[in-house]
Amino acid sequence: MRLRQVALVAHDLEPVVQALNAVFGLKVAFRDPAVATFGLINAVMPVGGAFLEIVQPVKPDASAARYLKRRGGDAGYMLIFQSADAVVHRERLLAQGLRAVAEYDTALYTFTHFHPGDFNGVLTSIDMVDDGASWAEPMGKWPPAGRNWMDARAPDDVLGITGATVQARDPAAAAERWADLLKSKRDGDAVVLDGGVIRFVPPIDADGTGVVGVDIAVRDPSAILARARDNGVSIKEDAVWICGTALCPVARV
Repeated sequence: MRLRQVALVAHDLEPVVQALNAVFGLKVAFRDPAVATFGLINAVMPVGGAFLEIVQPVKPDASAARYLKRRGGDAGYMLIFQSADAVVHRERLLAQGLRAVAEYDTALYTFTHFHPGDFNGVLTSIDMVDDGASWAEPMGKWPPAGRNWMDARAPDDVLGITGATVQARDPAAAAERWADLLKSKRDGDAVVLDGGVIRFVPPIDADGTGVVGVDIAVRDPSAILARARDNGVSIKEDAVWICGTALCPVARV
């Protein structure tokens, strides 16, 4: 199980895109017309072999619009995992009583979106590309980013997404639940995935649920923070705050 994409939700996605470009050098690889089904527009930006997606609700009844209101503004929204067999995971989780809010099945791409209420307020998806055999390839194919996403790949000093932070009223219980749901190892208040981690922390806002942080592996965190300062982007505790989310540059050679 691999964390392949993190989605942020914004009232206006373009300033978020601009901030991510200014600080991390990220570029838009794809704007997916299919998300109109969910009342959204989006922008998908490669981060190494993983992706940041920014979504913006354009219909008042979109679930993302309700989520923005609930979280009190721009926020982390969705975690998307890539697996070797998304159908097996779907069947297992549905049998446990989890709720699927969207399903997609083709020979090229398969996903199940699970209700946020079943994942501590996080819209969560388990996906598969082709037959699943390539799930661990660092720069493997990823349909949500379009066919030509490598043309918009991140700068060489931005290496990937290595983790996400989720707030929960009982972090230990949340970690235990997610470890079971994702069939992954629990390590204290965290779940260890292939090449990444999901951490759980006590609430930092009134809502108390949802994604609040993303770890981004970079060559030089100090350079990232300097670019944030130069561009007037908020920094708190060595994290860059964009779209209501703490983007933490983590040093990796």
